[in-house]
Amino acid sequence: MTENLFELFEEKGIRYCVVGGQAVNHYVEPLVSLDLDLVVATDQLEAVEALLAERFDVRRFPHSLNVTPPASDLRIQIQTDPRYNVFVDRAERGNVLGITMPVASVRDVLQGKVWAAQDPSRRPSKRRKDLLDIERLVEVDPSLRESVPLEILQRIEP
Repeated sequence: MTENLFELFEEKGIRYCVVGGQAVNHYVEPLVSLDLDLVVATDQLEAVEALLAERFDVRRFPHSLNVTPPASDLRIQIQTDPRYNVFVDRAERGNVLGITMPVASVRDVLQGKVWAAQDPSRRPSKRRKDLLDIERLVEVDPSLRESVPLEILQRIEP
């Protein structure tokens, strides 16, 4: 079912990339997650929403489109926050959930996790997972530490 979404993106020339926890899983030892966060090129977002609404359950929220494929437990969230738009152009192909697709660069994934960890409107449990994801990325690539704000470093390092 999920593959159909990516086949549709490929067929229609939709520029996108994976961000969030599944992107983190691409770079480090994976953790189980039923969420798949994507960013779509801004100039294609309106067309993507209409296209997906023809085949999937699509719900709009202030900073995302939530897409539910039929007969799937996977929760797909397309970020609409404009800060993420530049991630699409820097993405590289990688394997996520057994499918080759564009994945945001490791620095962009880290930046997205920093924004999420600093967002007071997110549930505390989500922000703690964001901190864990930041910690996992820095463990694998210590050079990323320089891109993490001090307030977050103090929360993830003893």
